[in-house]
Amino acid sequence: MKEYRMASAVRDALLFLKGVPNIALGDRVLVQDHNGNKRNGQVIQTTKELVLVQVFEGTADLDIENTWVRFLEQPFELPLSPDLLGRIFNGIGQASDGRPHIISSLKRNVNGSSVNPIARAYPSEFIQTGISTIDGLNSLVRGQKLPIFSGSGLPHNRLAAQIVRQARLPGKESQFAVVFAAMGVSYADARFFQDEFEASGVLNNVVMFINHADDPPMERLILPRTALTAAEYLAYDLDLHVLVVITDMTNYAEALREVATAKGDVPARKGYPGYLYSDLAEIYERAGRIKNRHGSITMVPVVSMPSDDITHPIPDLTGYITEGQIVLSRELHNQGIYPPVSIPPSLSRLMKDGIGKGHTREDHARVANQIYAAYTKALDARNLASIIGAEELSELDQQYLEFAQGFEEKFVGQGETVNRDITETLELSWELLSILPKDTLTRVSEEDIAKYYLEQEIV
Repeated sequence: MKEYRMASAVRDALLFLKGVPNIALGDRVLVQDHNGNKRNGQVIQTTKELVLVQVFEGTADLDIENTWVRFLEQPFELPLSPDLLGRIFNGIGQASDGRPHIISSLKRNVNGSSVNPIARAYPSEFIQTGISTIDGLNSLVRGQKLPIFSGSGLPHNRLAAQIVRQARLPGKESQFAVVFAAMGVSYADARFFQDEFEASGVLNNVVMFINHADDPPMERLILPRTALTAAEYLAYDLDLHVLVVITDMTNYAEALREVATAKGDVPARKGYPGYLYSDLAEIYERAGRIKNRHGSITMVPVVSMPSDDITHPIPDLTGYITEGQIVLSRELHNQGIYPPVSIPPSLSRLMKDGIGKGHTREDHARVANQIYAAYTKALDARNLASIIGAEELSELDQQYLEFAQGFEEKFVGQGETVNRDITETLELSWELLSILPKDTLTRVSEEDIAKYYLEQEIV
């Protein structure tokens, strides 16, 4: 352990020290100010001439002439125990629920590494969320990373909470343990999640890591790594299926940009550092399944899109790293439809491996393709109707308009308390497809039509 009184400057949440030898990158640091108060920090840059310390509680009111910096010669570690479940922590793993800190001989570096591709088991087990737009059209599988892209004011928190309440593996009694990580959220949002978990009876099966909007922004940089360290322990040591919900990755990226600017890093798109992609990948790639391990980590990060811009660097890069996205629509939200999932831009790249015979139902993939094709044609008919009027449309186009309205109101808009199993979702899909003539259903087989198509009664 080394202790110095050699701080030379502060900038934002960074502390600069000159002439400090043999300091390792990532080392944990304790900073003691002139009043004897201690703050947590981490070495983020080290050279022969300069050591740069990131102070999680910030550097406000820090008198550098009377500041002691103690290098602990160890990384940030999280004590691990089954007692994590049912607890609430801050970003660096300290208890914030008024209960005693976790004491355990097992501690692990929070800066873990992503799963080795050779050791990965391919995700292929269907997870039923009870939400038709996900289960039917953008299926989630165990070990997948499926982000929610949302604009400001859209109900992404409600959707994430519903997934936590309802997610299960069909045909199995296993329950997901949940690691909930929130960065820069309001007290109301944090309370909403806690109340939701308590009301649904899963609170004792949840580990919460909370950084409020008025907490130190720098704490957001370590919080997802702390949360994922807990998730890895629950999944690979305790053999649990773990669902990790992270909100909001945009707040994380803003904190990263703040540090990068203070360090003098060369900015890239919109001022974010050029290493933003690799930094996000370090977090996302810690999810997945490992061969010969029963447990798994399935991740649902929430990414807010500034100005509803899906090409913004955060959702854009997230889309490259993860296996799909669920995109929320402001237009559907304004119509009172919940969840307002926009179908055309949403996708799940691993869906094909978790559905069909032996997983859901043999017609699932074909029905999903037919729904996409029919809804696309219906949107074209709706655009045409806005120009020439619905009464001028052909009979077939008017049937597509009827399909679109029923699809959005019944299939997409199901409400927060409705938990549909996959069979109900597929039956509803056929009910809606039966609005259309049989000869337009070219993505499903004749056997599917004979078995599931509902003949319309002639009035």
